[in-house]
Amino acid sequence: VSMARRHGLERLAVPTQGNAGDSLCEYAVAAGLRAVVAMPRDTPLPILGRVAALAQDGDRVGLELVDVTIREAGERLKERWIPQGWFSVATFQEPGWRIEGKKTLGLELAEPAEPGGAWSLPDVVVYPTGGGTGVLGMWKAWSELECLGLIGPDRPRMVCVQSEATAPLVRAFEQGLADTTPTAAGKTLAFGLNVPGGVGHFRVLEIIRESGGSAIAVTEAEMESELSAVWRDKGWWICPEGAACLAALPALRDQGMISGGNRVVVFNTGSLEKYLPELRHLL
Repeated sequence: VSMARRHGLERLAVPTQGNAGDSLCEYAVAAGLRAVVAMPRDTPLPILGRVAALAQDGDRVGLELVDVTIREAGERLKERWIPQGWFSVATFQEPGWRIEGKKTLGLELAEPAEPGGAWSLPDVVVYPTGGGTGVLGMWKAWSELECLGLIGPDRPRMVCVQSEATAPLVRAFEQGLADTTPTAAGKTLAFGLNVPGGVGHFRVLEIIRESGGSAIAVTEAEMESELSAVWRDKGWWICPEGAACLAALPALRDQGMISGGNRVVVFNTGSLEKYLPELRHLL
């Protein structure tokens, strides 16, 4: 949003079924810009409701509801809004600003834990992957840190986690394909992972293979179990996407992707608060 404003853009559009639409609206309103969001009708109510509330308050925010997934939401924007001059900030359809923002993930992983300490990276990164912007952002950050002489050439093994309900990356990885093929969307607790195909998936697959990593899918039951266990044992409100990553750890250990003594970072990308109407029964 800051970059769009700097370049004189005033009308932004994004398809979403998660935090991107909510965040875009909040920041656009604060920046004095306009935003339109297209999202599936079954988007978690706290996310959809916040965008709807902003859409009711003046003309700064517009909301389009579509059937099925983020793919159809993107098509709706291309049909109606982009031809009218709205600027798409969808994943991999803007000038790379979102990747630049996601570099923060990689920078914070690498920075010294103590003042004066050395920059370093973990052995394994386990990341819930829908479109894959975060994976590309981290990889770019580490390349730049290496150019600055702050880290060496070694990289973490990148593990991308998806739901078995919608797992195009996992299928492509297991079949040795260079890119994903669009799949039918499934039904999953992890709305942020319900991405049946991605423009940047070919690059995500390259990074997984270059790093010696993997792509793995977990079941809905495994996600549910992990959400309940983490709340019961830790009192943490992690999101289903984060729970998917935790649920993948036993299989990754069995496969030898994770071993004793490894430094492993598991990403949780949101709060359970935004999913409570659907998932309260798991607590």
